[in-house]
Amino acid sequence: MVGKKKGVPEWLNSPLWSSNPPNDRIFSSYDTGTLSPDPPPSPPPPPPKEPSPSRPGLDGAHRSEIRAPARESSQSWSWPEDESLEAQLLVDFQITLSKRIINLGELRRLACQGIPQSLRPTVWKLLLGYLPLDQTMWAHELGKKHNQYKTFKDEFLLYPSEITSRMEASEGSKYEELNCLQRLGLLSRSEIKNGEHPLSLAKTSVWNQYFQEKEILEQIERDVNRTHPEIEFFSGGSSFARANQEALRHILVIFAKLNPGIKYVQGMNEVLALVFYVFRNDPDETDAACAEADTFFCFSELLSVFRENFCKQLDNTVVGIRSTIAKLSQLLKRHDEELWRHLEVTTKVNPQFYAFRWITLLLTREFNFTDCLRIWDTLLSDPEGPHETLLRICCAMLIRVRRRLLAGDFISNLKLLQNFPTTNINHILHVANKLRGPTVD
Repeated sequence: MVGKKKGVPEWLNSPLWSSNPPNDRIFSSYDTGTLSPDPPPSPPPPPPKEPSPSRPGLDGAHRSEIRAPARESSQSWSWPEDESLEAQLLVDFQITLSKRIINLGELRRLACQGIPQSLRPTVWKLLLGYLPLDQTMWAHELGKKHNQYKTFKDEFLLYPSEITSRMEASEGSKYEELNCLQRLGLLSRSEIKNGEHPLSLAKTSVWNQYFQEKEILEQIERDVNRTHPEIEFFSGGSSFARANQEALRHILVIFAKLNPGIKYVQGMNEVLALVFYVFRNDPDETDAACAEADTFFCFSELLSVFRENFCKQLDNTVVGIRSTIAKLSQLLKRHDEELWRHLEVTTKVNPQFYAFRWITLLLTREFNFTDCLRIWDTLLSDPEGPHETLLRICCAMLIRVRRRLLAGDFISNLKLLQNFPTTNINHILHVANKLRGPTVD
């Protein structure tokens, strides 16, 4: 057994930590190590050392689903009975979702183990509070939300000239007089309302608002165009990909206009893409057709949970992103002081150098698409809440590569953490489960 070092948790010294895997089975959509709700059960035995990156990645079926993952999916260690466990998990989900009133605690317990692809759209909507737990209310609530989103599109996605045309049309006889004057060439400057003039500086001018927002709109356009270029779902020039990009633009523009305190922050497109991908691939074609509206509300709910991370005014407060990063640092110090000291004291690797992106983008840039879906299953369902769960996963990522970090200097460690290596995602979630404990103050 490895000798215990000061500041190293006892469980990290287990010989199982570096043992060989029982077999080399391809990564599954389901995690056999459960992260159950309050009180959490004893975690499963520690998984083995990550396998060689040269081993096969996703099988053909998964590749057609994701279309072109950024990196190989992680490999899973598993026991022979895993397939039967996965089948049982699917049955358990179906039973839970078949009830008129869905038990949220039971749904969370199941979702922490990984959600079947076909059920993920519905389960995520429930976990985010978009769908009520009473299934008899779904049709009514969805109808209201879809109508509300249509209203948002009509209000916020019109070009200013279209808005002024509608304003003119609503004025009845005054509109007819305006047309008559235009035909006669007798329209004077006094006849043109400030809000309808492209050069107006009035706060109520739709043109003035348009030009002020132009920079944000251009940033959204750039970011959407480069969202997952390796995945055909978002790129490739097909009409399907273009329609998906257009949906992302609509959602981000509407969100920015409805949330002037945050507007649009670069990187939101990465978070949005994951939600939209799940909903657009709903096996129910009717639900898939409404993916844009459903995604908007679920994306808004998700960002409301992490709102402080995107609000620059809160950066230096006790709830801002810097405070969150400080909590991650303290979490690492509490669970692995040796690693914390080497990173922050010896090699001077400030956690802001790598954790800012991890936290604000909810790990969407650190793992391939399939693994991100699995991480989010846990992130959205863990009873400790997404904030604490995200910090535990980030801390687990550091512990997962601790040997390389302890052997590295500033440059090598920073490069490693800014380009996190392909790893067994079940392993990361297992370690995160071991880090449960009181909230870091």
